[in-house]
Amino acid sequence: MEIAFLLFDGITHLDAVGPYAVLQNLPEADVKFVAKQTGTYRDKSGMLGVEADYTLAQVPHPDILVVPGGGGADAAAEDADVTDWVAQCHQSSRWTTSVCTGALILGGAGVLKGLPATTHWRAMQALADKYSATPTTERVVRDGKVITAAGVSSGIDMALTLAALEAGDEVAKTIQLGIEYAPEPPFDAGDFTTAPADRVERWRAGLNKIKR
Repeated sequence: MEIAFLLFDGITHLDAVGPYAVLQNLPEADVKFVAKQTGTYRDKSGMLGVEADYTLAQVPHPDILVVPGGGGADAAAEDADVTDWVAQCHQSSRWTTSVCTGALILGGAGVLKGLPATTHWRAMQALADKYSATPTTERVVRDGKVITAAGVSSGIDMALTLAALEAGDEVAKTIQLGIEYAPEPPFDAGDFTTAPADRVERWRAGLNKIKR
């Protein structure tokens, strides 16, 4: 079972690495990190890199496609080389998935037109305005073979959902046990719908500072 993770400049690596920690445990999983060119792809800070061992052309028909997000997702959603590849993969994939603003890339490939979908809160309106999707604040949204996840950490939830669909609940629960995924966050502060406006703006200002 070929599982392709898309990499690009400005990726948020947890969007990919979280689901990877789950999906690489599936029976017969063959995981490939894929990008326009092979090499290292870094987050917006430039401090963390993940290696792509395969080009887009080398992985044309994965069974499962995982599209992460990050600050570079907006540009990737406008890159025809990337979006054409995503659209091609989607034609034959068993599952087409995204995490966080990776949904923008699915949108740029035409995958989300007319579908309910979720993404990071900062990009929610773009799903409707640019890509004709129906944005929802649910943490994981499935419509047919398309599964979208909200911001960053929800990629683990998406991957466990997908693991259960592929291999059954007991396998997914065993993987969850193995990665000890039993979150107890120190603060009740992860929901943008209940966050105070000054905190939202503080986060936006911090993001702008590290943009290149």
